[in-house]
Amino acid sequence: MNWTLEVVPVPVTDLDRSKEFYGEKCGFTIDLDDEVAPGVRIIQATPPGSRCSIALLSGMPPMPGTKEMAPGTLQGLQLCVTDIEAGRAELLARGVDVSPVRHVGATGWEEGKGGTWNSFMTFEDPDGNGWLVQEAPSELSER
Repeated sequence: MNWTLEVVPVPVTDLDRSKEFYGEKCGFTIDLDDEVAPGVRIIQATPPGSRCSIALLSGMPPMPGTKEMAPGTLQGLQLCVTDIEAGRAELLARGVDVSPVRHVGATGWEEGKGGTWNSFMTFEDPDGNGWLVQEAPSELSER
């Protein structure tokens, strides 16, 4: 049996603002925007080429046995691209405030590209949820 990661909840304060950020600025596909029960709205968005989506939720009570995350507390969710510089340029062109490309070097984080699997950039959504983008050597289907 496969265990696939397919949806990650991202805690936000304003669904419409977050939908615009992830859909228009980040280029995610908006797969769903629906009121699934009275007072419960779900927006599901998928990064280009990904099999895992994010869920922006309003009015959804936490599942028993889980805890609710406050907006802005999700940190380090990681996306991969095959060209970090092109990915950065795309985000900048869409109006996303993105860090310079960095890599782990002899003195810690250093600016510029590193070797294979060692080039990163970061950005935040309007609530402060922090994303990490890593350069991969090839598409996932080729690894």
